[in-house]
Amino acid sequence: MDSVSWLIFLYKVPPEPARARVALWRRLKSMGAVYLQSGVCLLPDTPDHARRLKLLERKVAEMSGEAVILKAAAQDRGQREKVLAHFQSDREEHYREFISRCDDFEAEIARETNARHFSYAEIEENEADLKKLKHWLAVIRKLDFYGAPLAKEAEKRLQHCESLLNAYARRVFEEQDGNPQP
Repeated sequence: MDSVSWLIFLYKVPPEPARARVALWRRLKSMGAVYLQSGVCLLPDTPDHARRLKLLERKVAEMSGEAVILKAAAQDRGQREKVLAHFQSDREEHYREFISRCDDFEAEIARETNARHFSYAEIEENEADLKKLKHWLAVIRKLDFYGAPLAKEAEKRLQHCESLLNAYARRVFEEQDGNPQP
C-alpha cells in the first residue's frame, strides 16, 4: 500500500454566533476538506494545508473554541479506500452540479439558435457564462485531490459547451454580415 497521509482537523466552537461557525465550515470546504462527522474533517497532508489549518486553529481560539490538528495514515488498504471514497464523493457532487450547469448552457444556446436570435449581445452573454464555467471547473479540479471519476466527463462537457458557443458565434457573424446559412 502506498503511503498517503492526511491532516485531521478536530474542532469545537460555541453555537453562537452562528455566522462564525458557518464561515469556518465554508473555509474548510473551500480548501477541499471532507467531514467525517461534525467538527472532524480531513485534508491531504500538504505544507499548504498544514499552514492554512494552523491559521484556522487560531481563528477557532478567537471564537473561544478548541481545535487540534493531527496527522494520520490509513491502517490498511480498506481504510485508505474509505477515506478516498469520501473525497471522491464530495468532488463527484461538485462535478454533477457542474455538468448540470453545462446542460443549462447547452439549452440556452439551443433556445437562441431555435429562436434565430443571433446577436453580438448574446455572444457576449454566453462568453461570460462560459468563462464562469471554466473558472468553476478549475476550482473543482484544484480540490479533486484523488481523481474523481466524473472529472473526465466534466472536461468533455466544458469542451462541448465551448464548441457550441463557437458554432453559435459563427452563425451570429454570418447573420450580422448578411450571409445567413439555411
